[in-house]
Amino acid sequence: MKYAIGIDLGTTHSALSFQPMDAKAGRGAGQAVLPVPQLTAPGTVESKQLLPSFLYLAGPAEFPAGSLALPWNKNLGLVTGEFARTHGAKVPTRMVSSAKSWLCHPTVDRRAAILPWGAPPDVTKVSPVEASAKYLEHLRQAWDRELKGTPLADQEVVVTVPASFDAAARDLTLEAAKQAGLPRVTLLEEPQAALYAWLEAMGEGWRKSLKPGDVLLVVDVGGGTSDFSLIGVSEVAGELQLERLAVGDHILLGGDNMDLALAYTLNEKLKTAGKNLDAWQLSALTSACRVAKEHLYENEKPEKAPIAVASRGSSLVGGTIKTELLREELERVLTEGFFPKTKIDEAPSQQRRSGLAQVGLPYAQDAAITRHLGAFLTRQATSLSLKTAFARPTAVLFNGGVFKATTLRTRVMESLNGWLKTDGAPPARELEGADLDLAVARGAAYYGWVKAGHGIRIRGGTARSYYVGVESSMPAVPGFTPPVKALCVAPFGMEEGTQADVPPQEFGLVVGEPTRFRFFSSSTRREDKVGDFLENAEHSKDLEELPPIETSLEGSGGALVPVNLQAAVTELGALEVRCLERGGEGRWKLELNVRQE
Repeated sequence: MKYAIGIDLGTTHSALSFQPMDAKAGRGAGQAVLPVPQLTAPGTVESKQLLPSFLYLAGPAEFPAGSLALPWNKNLGLVTGEFARTHGAKVPTRMVSSAKSWLCHPTVDRRAAILPWGAPPDVTKVSPVEASAKYLEHLRQAWDRELKGTPLADQEVVVTVPASFDAAARDLTLEAAKQAGLPRVTLLEEPQAALYAWLEAMGEGWRKSLKPGDVLLVVDVGGGTSDFSLIGVSEVAGELQLERLAVGDHILLGGDNMDLALAYTLNEKLKTAGKNLDAWQLSALTSACRVAKEHLYENEKPEKAPIAVASRGSSLVGGTIKTELLREELERVLTEGFFPKTKIDEAPSQQRRSGLAQVGLPYAQDAAITRHLGAFLTRQATSLSLKTAFARPTAVLFNGGVFKATTLRTRVMESLNGWLKTDGAPPARELEGADLDLAVARGAAYYGWVKAGHGIRIRGGTARSYYVGVESSMPAVPGFTPPVKALCVAPFGMEEGTQADVPPQEFGLVVGEPTRFRFFSSSTRREDKVGDFLENAEHSKDLEELPPIETSLEGSGGALVPVNLQAAVTELGALEVRCLERGGEGRWKLELNVRQE
């Protein structure tokens, strides 16, 4: 049997949902979530719907032989899932967390063994790609055991990524999937997956909840990132259609930051009580705060959650440091710290940095998610050519475990509707019925079914405009390098399976020697057409430079071949820049993965 498989490869949790591809089954028929066997304690395996995205690198003699075995692996050395998270909180130097955030970190070698970051030399490290592959491999092995005779490697699998993932991070996600034994993978934006899940849950009733002219804002705050997307609702030949209008930039701000904020708050309490934590204990405190936060948000009655951090001394029991996280502290720190009431034009702050800083995850400098949201809506008013001060959503769909907290959803709606009221617009409404834990996995599975020709598909094409760098021709000047122009090769919304010829211009292609091709993207420039040039690409605020392609194209060493350019976005989501020799038979191709759906 063939299935539509959806995998949410999350920062803090991963999940797998599936449904039969049989067209007769109808929308959502038979859709289920895979129970994932995982260690919850040494020698104890339990099945849970969520697989915590944590990896524990056990020491050589840390556990009795065979106590970390799984049904499909009797000699496990790397632990994934619930036990990796709970035990790793006690030994953070051996726990890998936030691998997904590291996967999109552009200034580190993401294929290098760097995690756990800052771990001592005696700990064997893994790369962000390898850690991500381990989570996917665990899901694959759980599937193959549960549904014998239907290997996951033979199915069409949809894996979700943040809408703001750049091309390099998406490529690395596909690389991790191949390492995990999943050769046929399609990537889908997480906010779109959340919307697909809502469409599947609503059935035909979604047409009563949305109407032509609506602008849906998807606010997705997960463990590592904050993603914003705008989806437009239109009517064509009497049928409602959905079209992605905009996606936000990459914002490394989410539940991880909140856990750290709670840890710093409790650390101050401990200092007042005369208890000082070292860096190792602060890391353990952060992990404990994550567990306490989830406990308080999932249970309304408790007003506090106990916190315990192991001592570094010889008396592990007597020296344990204990405190508690109060609900009042939770609400105050997270609501006012991350969702303060702001003005729509109150831009995120940029702190002046020290000349030297430790390398780590490039977190957003401003923790106020509401300020980032306001900046996104303001920026989109310009990019969408609106005559209003900011893009005005009429409906909001929340996604991400952060929004299990009703107070946080309420604060976002209060802030947004306050901005709309000031601008003379009607209030936006919250779309009900989202499954904040499993929506992304469910939506990805439903998308796989839709992609086979069923249901409604969100239109959009490329979520950004893409450009290739072209070196300007100029005389040699001591101390100066020729400026780089950006040539638009794929405008915003270019549909998969289409191609476009770049208007003939004087281009020379370097062949026969190592060279580097530079690429840029923009989430705001929507009017550019294929062939448009942007001057001084390196200094443009509208452009973001992508990792270059370094290669040596076949040909006579050092030759400069006159070429015409052609661009295409393939069905697999790859941007192909084809260089066609003018008056000759030479053909060269550069490929960049730009799939966000």
